[in-house]
Amino acid sequence: MWRWSLVAAGALVACRSEPHSTPAIGATTGGPRVTAEVLNASGRPGLARHGTHQLREAGIDVVAFGTADTSLDTTVVLVRRGEREAGVRVANALGGAPVRMAPDSLPRVDVTVLLGKTWIPASRRP
Repeated sequence: MWRWSLVAAGALVACRSEPHSTPAIGATTGGPRVTAEVLNASGRPGLARHGTHQLREAGIDVVAFGTADTSLDTTVVLVRRGEREAGVRVANALGGAPVRMAPDSLPRVDVTVLLGKTWIPASRRP
């Protein structure tokens, strides 16, 4: 029993002695970090969670998700700050969507995603 304690203590000391060098989210995709919010504009329950999961799998840092105050047929990616390339990365991770420049510092994200009625999560595609 005490061996495990020593091993665990040694691992803890080793972890604490190493500098924190965690790569930024998005580093695995080769691009700069992109922060996003995902809003369900489809009226279909749970779609924002699916979109959030899909974007996180692609290395996008989704910091918020919820329900939009509007309803859309087609998914739209709005670039709130930064370059259009951030929106293109997000749109590609979703399987394609129009990207629009819509500067707004209020959401405090790089990109806002409005998931429309026609969007299908990758896990449900044939």
